[in-house]
Amino acid sequence: QTACRQLKEWDDAGLPPLSMAVNFSAVQFQRKGFLDSIRRMLEESGVDSGRLDLEITESALMKNPEEAGSILRSLRELGVKVSIDDFGTGYSSLGYLKRFPVSILKIDQSFVKDIVDSPDDQAIAEAVIALAQGMSLMVVAEGVETEAQLKILEVLECDKVQGFFFSRPLAPDAVGEFCRSRGR
Repeated sequence: QTACRQLKEWDDAGLPPLSMAVNFSAVQFQRKGFLDSIRRMLEESGVDSGRLDLEITESALMKNPEEAGSILRSLRELGVKVSIDDFGTGYSSLGYLKRFPVSILKIDQSFVKDIVDSPDDQAIAEAVIALAQGMSLMVVAEGVETEAQLKILEVLECDKVQGFFFSRPLAPDAVGEFCRSRGR
């Protein structure tokens, strides 16, 4: 609810249409009425559903894969993006990945941290990026802190990156100034 309200405030302030990712726990994700509350929040705020990205860890999805698949399909019908957060650190099967209608895979920061010096971490990032591209999914690398990490991820054709290299977390009122200073 806070995310939708904030997106609307930024729209009203004249910022370009921003998207927002919101982390959800397994408990929240499987709570009765979860889908109805997401639908209601989007309607009340007037925010386009495609600008909302719900992040859930792969281990949370695996608690009840059949129910998770049903919820994910309903979210996709709403137009909401779903990210598998911390991909590669849990215990899910690649077979489930093809069954879950997700939009985004997020490479965990543990693989990004040493990507410059570790051929193994670079190989994992490269494999996740290739997997995502092969499945027509977007891939986001978390925890980018240096230009060297960014350059490797660019060479590997990672779609998006996030991390302290760009900014520390900002209060909502500081986001507008950040966007204006960056020209987007």
